[in-house]
Amino acid sequence: MTKRPPELRVADLVVRYHDGPDAVTALEIDRLSVAPGSLFAVTGPSGSGKSTFLYAVGGLIRVQRGKVLWDEHDILGLPEAKRDRWRRHTIGFVFQDFHLLPELTPLQNVLLPASFECFAIDSTMRARAAALLDRFAVPQARSTTAHLSRGEQQRVALARALLYDPPVILADEPTASLDAKAGAVVVETLAQLAIEEGRTVIAVSHDPALVTRFSGHVALDHGRAAATQREAVPV
Repeated sequence: MTKRPPELRVADLVVRYHDGPDAVTALEIDRLSVAPGSLFAVTGPSGSGKSTFLYAVGGLIRVQRGKVLWDEHDILGLPEAKRDRWRRHTIGFVFQDFHLLPELTPLQNVLLPASFECFAIDSTMRARAAALLDRFAVPQARSTTAHLSRGEQQRVALARALLYDPPVILADEPTASLDAKAGAVVVETLAQLAIEEGRTVIAVSHDPALVTRFSGHVALDHGRAAATQREAVPV
């Protein structure tokens, strides 16, 4: 990784669903910070606002109030096109359900983000995608990702998230649909991305193995951060 991870600071952040008297506050965080190059876990019961938090700090959803500052740049104030480009080159997303196209090969799935940015994908980008699949021991000979195991599919998703060499990884329940062995591999891979490569990794999770491995932690309850927040520090 050649980019320096940005610091994340959240201030007076509010996300509501619906309007008027039927409005539901999904997230309300007064202050939260994550140091560059750290491992930060977000926990809480279902409906507590964990995924909403992840999508808000990634600039994927509209908020009613507040700031999401990555190195003093408020991404919520960027025009949509600039925010999309910033996100593509700064953040790698890893989703619980992988969001792979089962009819495509592992390599084609990893290259999907590049296909949205340019008409022709050059040989350098193809080589990087193949190298990432090799790094995560994904068998590239499989004709489609549908023929991969769940653990292998999650590793394809990790490779895709790293295609643009982002300094930040946001992961939404990355081990939830995996067995214990495959989940442990993903936890260690995420830890290595911070410890060995200096990336910032923020993960929503119920998995105790992941939460205890991460240096920072905040528990959400009805969209609010618990007072027991553990600030993340570089690992």
